[in-house]
Order: sequence, then structure tokens, then C-alpha cells
Amino acid sequence: MAGVMSRRLDVDAMRALVEIENHGGVTRAAEILGLSQSAVSHKIRRLEASLDCEILSRKANAPLFTAAGRDLLSYARRILGIHDEAILSLSKSTLQGKIALGMTEDTTCTDLARILGRFRRLYPEVSVRTQVRMSLAQQALLGQGALDAAIIQVFQHEVRPTDVVLFRETLHWVKSRDLIVSKDKPVPFLSFDENCFYRRWGLELGQDDGMLFEIVFECSSAAGIVAGVTSGLGVALLSERHLRPEMEIVDRDFPKPPGLAYVIRRARGPRNQALETLIAEIVAEVSRHGVLQIAV
Repeated sequence: MAGVMSRRLDVDAMRALVEIENHGGVTRAAEILGLSQSAVSHKIRRLEASLDCEILSRKANAPLFTAAGRDLLSYARRILGIHDEAILSLSKSTLQGKIALGMTEDTTCTDLARILGRFRRLYPEVSVRTQVRMSLAQQALLGQGALDAAIIQVFQHEVRPTDVVLFRETLHWVKSRDLIVSKDKPVPFLSFDENCFYRRWGLELGQDDGMLFEIVFECSSAAGIVAGVTSGLGVALLSERHLRPEMEIVDRDFPKPPGLAYVIRRARGPRNQALETLIAEIVAEVSRHGVLQIAV
């Protein structure tokens, strides 16, 4: 027991470990941390010596982390989350204000919800009110001044200079492997509701290219569209995170969709310090994890 109790997990080493995983290696992690590569390597070697196990694999063509390293990573993320939250909490922030934030359905029950809960604990004098709508509806609310900011999907060519880009994705045409689509009949199309810009693009594209789409299933929930596709009801446009092994990507049969971007878009008007602090928290989370984990 005394040997176990004498071991310590250095917070800086934990942070280096997480950045190595986020960015795929020691070199890039060192750049992010503002350290030399040798300094980061030293932290990891010292951690391995303390724990008496190998964390990073040094074998050619092997995964970056050993099994022990993967286990330690899950603890490291939790340790850093609690550590950073404690530091911020003890800073006695006097930040105050109100934020009206829009989100889409697939960002509600996710890492983003966890970030908002953490933000509320750190800044109890800031009130955050959220509304969940489709991206086009959120853009309308921003224009009306009903929101301070919204986290939305847009096509990559529609990203504005003032948008904060969180990450990018690819959109695909998909269907069930068992569904046969006849070229002589309208394409059965599964879509979100009329506020879905995927749907608008797809239908306009069909008209321009002489393709006829027939909406056979409409649902505002991504889970509903996924279920419809896997059941063989028709063809749909879905982003990468919603793809399933039983789906077939049929991009070759349809024009290539534009790329997607998840962005934070602010309403026009003076900057809100509470809002800017929340945006910084979200961006920091994305930089740590590479992408928000979004539920489906």
C-alpha cells in the first residue's frame, strides 16, 4: 500500500498525455503546449517510471498508446476537468449577465450540455437560456434579435468571417443496402422538416438536374431519419456522425453535397462578455478533444 500511495499523477503530464492523443503525436502536442518535444517526452517517461508501466508504444506500426495508456487517458481527462474547474471556481469570478443561446437537436444531449453545466457552476451569476431548433430556424431567431448566439450547421461555403468554426463534416447520400432505387421512378426521399437546409438543397438540386425526389418520410429527429434509412424507406442526406454499418453510401449516384461546418454564430450588436467567456469555454473543449462528441 505504501508503494501505491507514494505514486503521484502529475497534472502537467496528464495534460501532455491528452494533447498527444488529441493531436496524434508528441511533436504536435508539444507545439500546442508551447514546450519542446524533448520536454514533453521527458514528462511521459517520468510518468511511466512513476507508474512502472509503458504508456506510449515505441514499436513501429503499433497504436500510439498501449492498453495501459488508453486506460490512463480516460482518467486523465476526468482529472484535468476537475482540476481546471477547481482553479476557475476558486478565482471568485464576478462575471454576470444573461445569454440566450440556440442549439440544434444533435448538440443538446452531448458534451455541449456538459460544458453548459460546468459553465453554470463556474459562473453562477450568468443565466443561460437555451432554445433547440433546426439551423435555419436558429438563423431566423438570430436575425430577429431573439438569440445572442447559436450553434448551428451551415454549408462550408456559407461560413461567415465572424463565425467561430468548431469543426467540419462531410454530408453523404445514404440508403439501406437492401433498397433498390429505380432510375425510372422518383427517388424516395427521407428528410427533416421544411426548416432543414439539407432538404432544400436536395430538392433544388433535383429540379436543376432533372431528378425527381418524392418525400416519403419526414421527421425533425435525426434518430427518426436514421431509423427510416436502415428500414429501407428511402434515400437520405446524413452527416458522417449519423452513418451506420448497415447503411450504404451512394454518393456516386447523386451530385456531391457541399461540406458541412458546425459554427457558433453571434447576433449583431455589442459584444457580451458573458457570451464571449462561454464561447471561449466551448472552443477550448473542442481544442482539447478535437471535436464535440455529439449524440445521435
